[in-house]
Amino acid sequence: MSAAIAENLTQVREKIRAACERSGRNYEDVTLIAVSKTKPIEDLQIAYAAGARDFGENKVQEILAKAPAMPTDTRFHMIGHLQRNKVRQVIKPAVLIHSVDSLRLAEQIEQEAARENLIVDILLEVNVAGEESKFGLAPEDVLELVYAVSKFPHVRIRGLMTIAPYVDDPEDNREIFKKLYRLSVDINSKNIDNVTMRVLSMGMTGDYEVAIEEGATMIRVGTGIFGAR
Repeated sequence: MSAAIAENLTQVREKIRAACERSGRNYEDVTLIAVSKTKPIEDLQIAYAAGARDFGENKVQEILAKAPAMPTDTRFHMIGHLQRNKVRQVIKPAVLIHSVDSLRLAEQIEQEAARENLIVDILLEVNVAGEESKFGLAPEDVLELVYAVSKFPHVRIRGLMTIAPYVDDPEDNREIFKKLYRLSVDINSKNIDNVTMRVLSMGMTGDYEVAIEEGATMIRVGTGIFGAR
Protein backbone atom coordinates (compact mmCIF):
# COMPACT_ATOMS: atom_id res chain seq x y z
CA MET A 1 0.00 0.00 0.00
CA SER A 2 2.78 2.43 0.94
CA ALA A 3 4.48 1.92 -2.43
CA ALA A 4 1.18 2.57 -4.21
CA ILE A 5 0.58 5.88 -2.41
CA ALA A 6 4.13 7.08 -3.07
CA GLU A 7 3.91 5.99 -6.72
CA ASN A 8 0.53 7.69 -7.12
CA LEU A 9 1.94 10.92 -5.71
CA THR A 10 4.80 10.79 -8.20
CA GLN A 11 2.37 10.29 -11.09
CA VAL A 12 0.13 13.15 -9.95
CA ARG A 13 3.14 15.47 -9.66
CA GLU A 14 4.24 14.52 -13.18
CA LYS A 15 0.77 15.35 -14.50
CA ILE A 16 0.79 18.66 -12.64
CA ARG A 17 4.15 19.50 -14.19
CA ALA A 18 2.91 18.60 -17.68
CA ALA A 19 -0.26 20.68 -17.25
CA CYS A 20 1.84 23.63 -16.08
CA GLU A 21 4.14 23.30 -19.09
CA ARG A 22 1.16 23.18 -21.47
CA SER A 23 -0.27 26.37 -19.99
CA GLY A 24 2.99 28.26 -19.50
CA ARG A 25 2.80 28.19 -15.71
CA ASN A 26 5.34 27.44 -12.99
CA TYR A 27 5.05 24.08 -11.25
CA GLU A 28 5.70 25.83 -7.92
CA ASP A 29 2.52 27.90 -8.34
CA VAL A 30 0.26 24.86 -7.87
CA THR A 31 -0.25 23.36 -4.40
CA LEU A 32 -1.29 19.73 -4.30
CA ILE A 33 -3.70 18.98 -1.47
CA ALA A 34 -3.87 15.27 -0.68
CA VAL A 35 -7.52 14.67 0.24
CA SER A 36 -7.20 12.27 3.13
CA LYS A 37 -10.80 12.24 4.38
CA THR A 38 -11.80 8.85 5.85
CA LYS A 39 -8.24 7.57 5.36
CA PRO A 40 -6.28 6.14 8.31
CA ILE A 41 -3.38 8.10 9.78
CA GLU A 42 -0.95 5.51 8.41
CA ASP A 43 -1.87 6.55 4.86
CA LEU A 44 -1.21 10.20 5.66
CA GLN A 45 2.17 9.30 7.17
CA ILE A 46 3.11 7.39 4.01
CA ALA A 47 2.10 10.37 1.85
CA TYR A 48 4.05 12.70 4.14
CA ALA A 49 7.15 10.51 3.79
CA ALA A 50 6.70 10.80 0.01
CA GLY A 51 6.73 14.60 0.25
CA ALA A 52 3.08 15.57 0.79
CA ARG A 53 2.60 18.42 3.27
CA ASP A 54 -0.93 19.67 2.52
CA PHE A 55 -3.88 17.45 3.45
CA GLY A 56 -7.59 18.07 2.93
CA GLU A 57 -10.30 16.91 5.30
CA ASN A 58 -14.09 17.16 5.10
CA LYS A 59 -14.81 16.87 8.80
CA VAL A 60 -13.49 18.92 11.69
CA GLN A 61 -13.22 15.87 13.93
CA GLU A 62 -10.88 14.16 11.45
CA ILE A 63 -8.54 17.16 11.48
CA LEU A 64 -8.60 17.17 15.30
CA ALA A 65 -7.81 13.46 15.42
CA LYS A 66 -5.10 13.43 12.76
CA ALA A 67 -3.23 16.69 13.31
CA PRO A 68 -1.58 15.66 16.62
CA ALA A 69 -0.30 12.44 15.02
CA MET A 70 1.43 14.23 12.14
CA PRO A 71 4.70 16.23 12.02
CA THR A 72 4.32 19.90 12.93
CA ASP A 73 4.92 21.15 9.37
CA THR A 74 1.84 19.30 8.09
CA ARG A 75 -0.84 21.67 6.81
CA PHE A 76 -4.49 20.68 7.14
CA HIS A 77 -7.12 22.29 4.93
CA MET A 78 -10.82 22.29 5.80
CA ILE A 79 -12.41 21.50 2.45
CA GLY A 80 -15.83 20.18 3.54
CA HIS A 81 -18.97 22.04 4.53
CA LEU A 82 -18.33 23.77 7.85
CA GLN A 83 -21.05 24.05 10.46
CA ARG A 84 -20.97 27.17 12.60
CA ASN A 85 -20.89 25.20 15.83
CA LYS A 86 -17.58 23.60 14.72
CA VAL A 87 -15.78 26.84 13.86
CA ARG A 88 -14.10 27.26 17.24
CA GLN A 89 -12.48 23.83 16.99
CA VAL A 90 -11.08 24.23 13.48
CA ILE A 91 -9.65 27.75 13.29
CA LYS A 92 -6.34 26.80 14.91
CA PRO A 93 -5.52 23.41 13.32
CA ALA A 94 -6.64 24.37 9.77
CA VAL A 95 -4.34 26.60 7.72
CA LEU A 96 -7.14 27.46 5.30
CA ILE A 97 -10.92 27.06 5.30
CA HIS A 98 -11.97 26.48 1.68
CA SER A 99 -15.71 26.30 2.17
CA VAL A 100 -17.12 29.61 3.43
CA ASP A 101 -20.43 30.15 1.68
CA SER A 102 -22.47 32.52 3.83
CA LEU A 103 -22.20 35.73 5.82
CA ARG A 104 -23.39 33.92 8.95
CA LEU A 105 -20.51 31.46 8.75
CA ALA A 106 -18.01 34.25 8.09
CA GLU A 107 -19.38 36.16 11.09
CA GLN A 108 -18.92 33.10 13.27
CA ILE A 109 -15.32 32.73 12.11
CA GLU A 110 -14.69 36.42 12.86
CA GLN A 111 -16.19 36.06 16.33
CA GLU A 112 -14.14 32.97 17.23
CA ALA A 113 -10.95 34.35 15.66
CA ALA A 114 -11.32 37.60 17.63
CA ARG A 115 -11.68 35.60 20.83
CA GLU A 116 -8.42 33.74 20.07
CA ASN A 117 -6.69 36.84 18.64
CA LEU A 118 -6.08 35.05 15.34
CA ILE A 119 -6.38 35.99 11.69
CA VAL A 120 -8.10 33.16 9.80
CA ASP A 121 -7.53 32.65 6.07
CA ILE A 122 -10.59 31.59 4.09
CA LEU A 123 -11.78 30.93 0.56
CA LEU A 124 -15.31 31.63 -0.60
CA GLU A 125 -16.98 28.54 -2.04
CA VAL A 126 -18.75 29.22 -5.34
CA ASN A 127 -21.29 26.83 -6.85
CA VAL A 128 -20.33 27.75 -10.41
CA ALA A 129 -22.36 24.93 -11.98
CA GLY A 130 -25.46 25.77 -9.95
CA GLU A 131 -25.88 22.20 -8.73
CA GLU A 132 -28.68 21.89 -6.18
CA SER A 133 -26.88 19.08 -4.36
CA LYS A 134 -23.83 21.24 -3.63
CA PHE A 135 -23.08 24.04 -1.20
CA GLY A 136 -21.64 27.33 -2.36
CA LEU A 137 -22.60 30.82 -3.41
CA ALA A 138 -24.12 31.67 -6.76
CA PRO A 139 -21.45 33.53 -8.78
CA GLU A 140 -23.57 36.68 -8.83
CA ASP A 141 -23.69 36.74 -5.00
CA VAL A 142 -19.95 36.48 -4.39
CA LEU A 143 -18.97 40.13 -4.64
CA GLU A 144 -21.53 41.24 -2.05
CA LEU A 145 -20.09 38.74 0.44
CA VAL A 146 -16.53 39.79 -0.42
CA TYR A 147 -17.32 43.40 0.49
CA ALA A 148 -19.03 42.37 3.73
CA VAL A 149 -16.24 40.04 4.90
CA SER A 150 -13.49 42.47 3.87
CA LYS A 151 -14.49 44.61 6.86
CA PHE A 152 -13.78 41.80 9.35
CA PRO A 153 -10.41 42.36 11.08
CA HIS A 154 -9.82 38.68 11.93
CA VAL A 155 -10.82 37.05 8.62
CA ARG A 156 -8.83 37.29 5.41
CA ILE A 157 -10.23 36.23 2.04
CA ARG A 158 -7.45 34.59 0.04
CA GLY A 159 -9.43 33.48 -3.00
CA LEU A 160 -12.19 31.23 -4.30
CA MET A 161 -13.02 27.54 -4.35
CA THR A 162 -15.42 25.43 -6.39
CA ILE A 163 -16.40 21.78 -6.60
CA ALA A 164 -17.07 21.04 -10.26
CA PRO A 165 -19.58 18.37 -11.32
CA TYR A 166 -18.47 14.75 -11.62
CA VAL A 167 -18.03 14.17 -15.35
CA ASP A 168 -16.64 11.42 -17.55
CA ASP A 169 -14.80 13.89 -19.76
CA PRO A 170 -12.78 16.51 -17.82
CA GLU A 171 -13.15 18.87 -20.78
CA ASP A 172 -16.80 19.22 -19.74
CA ASN A 173 -15.63 21.16 -16.68
CA ARG A 174 -13.27 23.54 -18.49
CA GLU A 175 -15.92 26.26 -18.72
CA ILE A 176 -16.62 25.92 -14.97
CA PHE A 177 -12.96 26.57 -14.18
CA LYS A 178 -12.79 29.44 -16.67
CA LYS A 179 -15.77 31.11 -14.99
CA LEU A 180 -14.20 30.87 -11.53
CA TYR A 181 -10.94 32.29 -12.87
CA ARG A 182 -12.75 35.18 -14.55
CA LEU A 183 -14.66 35.88 -11.34
CA SER A 184 -11.41 35.99 -9.35
CA VAL A 185 -9.83 38.40 -11.87
CA ASP A 186 -12.90 40.64 -11.69
CA ILE A 187 -12.81 40.73 -7.88
CA ASN A 188 -9.05 41.29 -7.85
CA SER A 189 -9.39 44.29 -10.17
CA LYS A 190 -11.50 46.08 -7.55
CA ASN A 191 -8.55 46.26 -5.12
CA ILE A 192 -10.68 45.62 -2.04
CA ASP A 193 -8.83 46.04 1.25
CA ASN A 194 -8.08 42.81 3.15
CA VAL A 195 -8.93 40.68 0.09
CA THR A 196 -6.61 38.85 -2.28
CA MET A 197 -7.42 36.42 -5.04
CA ARG A 198 -4.15 34.51 -4.90
CA VAL A 199 -5.83 31.14 -4.36
CA LEU A 200 -8.06 29.31 -6.81
CA SER A 201 -8.94 25.95 -5.27
CA MET A 202 -10.43 23.92 -8.09
CA GLY A 203 -9.93 20.55 -9.73
CA MET A 204 -10.02 17.05 -8.28
CA THR A 205 -8.76 13.60 -9.29
CA GLY A 206 -10.78 13.47 -12.51
CA ASP A 207 -10.16 16.96 -13.84
CA TYR A 208 -7.24 18.65 -12.08
CA GLU A 209 -5.13 18.89 -15.25
CA VAL A 210 -7.82 20.96 -16.97
CA ALA A 211 -8.21 23.03 -13.78
CA ILE A 212 -4.48 23.81 -13.77
CA GLU A 213 -4.64 24.85 -17.43
CA GLU A 214 -7.40 27.29 -16.43
CA GLY A 215 -5.55 28.83 -13.48
CA ALA A 216 -5.98 26.59 -10.42
CA THR A 217 -3.42 27.30 -7.70
CA MET A 218 -4.65 24.50 -5.42
CA ILE A 219 -5.95 21.12 -6.54
CA ARG A 220 -7.61 18.58 -4.27
CA VAL A 221 -6.68 14.99 -5.13
CA GLY A 222 -7.90 12.06 -3.04
CA THR A 223 -8.61 8.93 -5.08
CA GLY A 224 -5.67 9.69 -7.38
CA ILE A 225 -3.32 9.42 -4.39
CA PHE A 226 -4.92 7.14 -1.82
CA GLY A 227 -7.07 4.96 -4.09
CA ALA A 228 -10.83 4.49 -4.06
CA ARG A 229 -12.69 4.94 -0.78
